[in-house]
Amino acid sequence: MTRALPEPFRRYIAGIGTLSLRPFDLIRDVPTLHRWVTQPYAKYWGLLEASVDDVRAEYLRIASSGHHDAFLGEHDGRPAFLMERYDPAADVVGTVYDVAPGDVGMHVLVAPPTEPVHGFTGAVFETIMDSLFSDPLVDRVVVEPDIRNTKIHALNERMGFRKHSIVDLPDKRAWLSFCTRDQYAEATRMNEAG
Repeated sequence: MTRALPEPFRRYIAGIGTLSLRPFDLIRDVPTLHRWVTQPYAKYWGLLEASVDDVRAEYLRIASSGHHDAFLGEHDGRPAFLMERYDPAADVVGTVYDVAPGDVGMHVLVAPPTEPVHGFTGAVFETIMDSLFSDPLVDRVVVEPDIRNTKIHALNERMGFRKHSIVDLPDKRAWLSFCTRDQYAEATRMNEAG
């Protein structure tokens, strides 16, 4: 696994505010995350019917795994998104492709908006990618979203991810996709250019 993120990882985005990432806290963050993952929009997270205790058990498992970490993202100090970072070589996804040194897996969940902010989800995603690539040992980000999750596929493509193949994982059929440091840099240049 790569080194820990600087705590907290923070970025200011004009027109949006400050986005930051800090390690997920099993005591204070589980109730917030439970409210998010049990909403219909989060169906691909797989926890729609989960209790608070179920969510706590899942994130305790992640925290004790040694190869998977969770981070709570905040917008101007308020919980706004979740990022999970994992080592693909120690995950089931590592059985469906040849893991390369420098690969890091990522999951993202944005909270339901209380007040929509134009460009917010893109800014969250860029914050996550910037945090992952702030580690010089990371060369490529790996994602495996459900093939039916068209919204995340579009966002992944906008951020530089390239679809590799459809893979069968224990809980879903997924689009295995990759984004190198160079692909992300090119995508952000294109996004800024409009």
